[in-house]
Amino acid sequence: MLQGKNILLISIKFFNYENLIKNQLESMGAKVDLFDERPSNSFFSKAIIRIKKEIYFTKIHQYFKEIIEKIRDTKYDYFLLIKGEATPKFFLDFLKENNPGIKFIFYTYDSFKNNSNGLDILNYFDSRFTFDNLDAVEYKMSFRPLFFAQDYGELNGKDENNKYDLAFIGTAHSDRYSISEQAKAWCSKHQLKMFTFYYSPSKILFKYKKATDKNFKNFDYKNISFNSLSHHEIIDVYRNTKVILDINHPGQNGLTMRTFETLGAGRKLITTNPKIKEYPFYDPQNIYVIERGNIVLEENFFKSDFKNINSEIRESMSLKGWVNEVFGLSSIKHWEQVLKK
Repeated sequence: MLQGKNILLISIKFFNYENLIKNQLESMGAKVDLFDERPSNSFFSKAIIRIKKEIYFTKIHQYFKEIIEKIRDTKYDYFLLIKGEATPKFFLDFLKENNPGIKFIFYTYDSFKNNSNGLDILNYFDSRFTFDNLDAVEYKMSFRPLFFAQDYGELNGKDENNKYDLAFIGTAHSDRYSISEQAKAWCSKHQLKMFTFYYSPSKILFKYKKATDKNFKNFDYKNISFNSLSHHEIIDVYRNTKVILDINHPGQNGLTMRTFETLGAGRKLITTNPKIKEYPFYDPQNIYVIERGNIVLEENFFKSDFKNINSEIRESMSLKGWVNEVFGLSSIKHWEQVLKK
């Protein structure tokens, strides 16, 4: 149980999920101190940390020294690090020395081939989790997919008159725009309504992609937003949509947060990730897999209703289920079938 436990949570900012995790832990009785893992969230800083964090050595070092001064007098029972992009070893050494008996937990929702920064500190951690089934095997980590937050779960069973038949919300990268626009054209041809929202964290990045990336060549500038939708705005789109389109990053094996939010909300899912067929909640009535190079949708998929997911599996897909597993409060065996494929 987490009642009365002190938890240090360090995470990069990722669309407010770090705060949702903090809130969930607190609802279970824990006392949580949350710090951003990055000293800065400017586009330039995030790019440098991701690509070559050594350039920011002094800035990162100073930032974590400041965190140490803020937490020096607190004794923690758990340390949860999410992503591990920038956390230096001297900080981890301090935590272990200053908190005898502390349990170190690592979780990443990125594939190490996309971002390998966390690999050199894995040996510090008592429990190590990844959302990527291939990384779990290669690096001898525990496999734990992502989750859906309570706000999405509360939409389950609430089938209002849908304003949209299909919706896509996501950061502009790779071939997402092309795939989504092809889906939109298909919807228009079949008298279905589709909502699209494309986000870029930087005008500089978007202009660079426009000039250098063939996938962005036909990206209409008026379709991009440099401000992301709020959590509540996304919830509102889900509330008014029957089917959600998920376009994973090419080569990424782990399932996106969008996957779990969609199914948790009781919405049907169209996805480019064929790996989803290996998961215990896969049901062709709820989930339709498309090929990236051949976008063909099925009209009957839009006509059938969402089929309720097994309650035990659905609970494990929730944020509470994620917390219970990551903190060792429960052991969920059905994820193992993904590793056996």
